[in-house]
Amino acid sequence: MAGMDKHREFWNAEYKSSEHLALSATHSEDLEKFTRFLERDYKREFLNSHARALDVGCGNGRNLIYLAKSYGMRGVGYDISDVAIEQAEAASTELPIEYEARSINEPFPLPDSSMTIVLDMMTSHFLRKAEREALREEIVRVLRTGGWLFFKSFLADEDLHTKRLLKESPADEEGAYIHPKLGVYEYVWTEAAVREFFADGFELHKFHKSHKHIHRGRSGAERAGKRRTFSAYLQKM
Repeated sequence: MAGMDKHREFWNAEYKSSEHLALSATHSEDLEKFTRFLERDYKREFLNSHARALDVGCGNGRNLIYLAKSYGMRGVGYDISDVAIEQAEAASTELPIEYEARSINEPFPLPDSSMTIVLDMMTSHFLRKAEREALREEIVRVLRTGGWLFFKSFLADEDLHTKRLLKESPADEEGAYIHPKLGVYEYVWTEAAVREFFADGFELHKFHKSHKHIHRGRSGAERAGKRRTFSAYLQKM
């Protein structure tokens, strides 16, 4: 519980001041790319006013707001930060989105097979192995068959920044570190680990990698340590 309290305090402070991280109010370009993929291959089968989306780290609500405004989708947003949820609610007036400040380490108060899309965008890497596995099972439970998980996180492959962090600030799990500036636990995926982790229950349609962050300071200031990311399009079987 102490770890959760520290995590909540960190994110409350960030949503008040953005001291370490640049928190945008604009929806993710990677999410928009995912919705273009769905529209191209499935028309509006998964993007319509009858569909529901769950964002397990919704922050200020920007991505659920995008889905609601662009496609009329209904949404549920969870975030550990009370401040983030307050910002999300203020920005979502008259939109069909419900928010709750809560941990994603506990079962969701949602019916089985009630969601069309689940978003896990730069969220579950703060969880330990058993916690990530429990979250995966909850996502499987609430997603309907054929529904989608849009999963974005840190990528270890060919990233020297991550290699340095794992060497200099290792955590108690392989592939994880304690961030030296932020003081938070972070797990970093390899593509092989993603494929193995979701092999049971999901079909991986796309795996997009961001550009490499090889040299310190390249591509702008390294406020919190720029690292490589990926986006995975996973469909529940």
